[in-house]
Formats: sequence, structure tokens, C-alpha cells
Amino acid sequence: MRILGIDPGYAIVGYGVLEYDGYAFKPVTFGAITTQAGTPFELRLCDIYRDMQSIIESSKPDVMSMEKLYFTNNQKTGIDVAQARGVILLAAANMGLAVHEYTPLQVKQAVVGYGKAEKHQVMEMTRAILHLASVPKPDDTADALAIAICHGHYSQRKMYND
Repeated sequence: MRILGIDPGYAIVGYGVLEYDGYAFKPVTFGAITTQAGTPFELRLCDIYRDMQSIIESSKPDVMSMEKLYFTNNQKTGIDVAQARGVILLAAANMGLAVHEYTPLQVKQAVVGYGKAEKHQVMEMTRAILHLASVPKPDDTADALAIAICHGHYSQRKMYND
């Protein structure tokens, strides 16, 4: 199974594509879509949509996994991230890609084994699981890879429970 993990945002969208055979993960590609501050917001959304379509076309994932939106203190930022998620979901839907969403707690549980793990623990476990020399940068990229790992683990559990 080829999994595209997404850490949504509007300044930086982390992405990571992994191959998963039910036992091990293999990185295919990973990085970040970035948009320029000061660019009109609707044009930033266009850039995200276009780049997401390109990533889907070139990496040919079987499924997309994305972090569920949760509001922290800044609702304005949350609304903007929600709009970016919308164009990411639109790109996935237009490409016929199923999307699965996971909470930060589910990602931490799947990657570290502890739902209250700290960010650096998730990043280090992601690096170790993928046999990478260092944690991918920016952090959004490492988060996207963790979300892809999460989907692999949850899909494996679902397969055994069916």
C-alpha cells in the first residue's frame, strides 16, 4: 500500500509518501509545499491545490491520511488551515483518492505507543521507523510522515479485525 500523509497548513503543508507492506515502511518521497507570506490568501490556496495535485499524480498513492483539524487558541489560524484542508481534500477527491483522518492522539499512539507523547518523541520514532539519518525538516514534513505511519498501523489493525 502506498500512503500519502499530509500535515495541513496554509504557509507549509507537510507531505510524505510511504510504501507499507504490512510489516515495514519505506519512504518514497517527502517534503513540504510552501506558500509566500503576503501573497493573497486565495492565491496561496491555488498554489496548495496545484502542488497537491502534482504530488498525487507523481507519487500515485493508494490512500491519503491527514491530521484532523483541532482548534487551539487562535481561531483565525484554525479557519485558514481549514480552508487549506478543503483544497487538499478537493485535490484528493478529484484524483479519486480515499482520505482517512486521524487525531494527534491517534498519531502519537500509533507512532510512539503513548497518546501523550511529546513532539520530539514522535519525530524521533518517525526517523527510527523509516531508518532515516535525521528527522526530516521542516517539522511539518516529519509530522506528515508520522500521519502516514499512523494510517499504516490503523489499516493493519482494521484488516485483522475484519
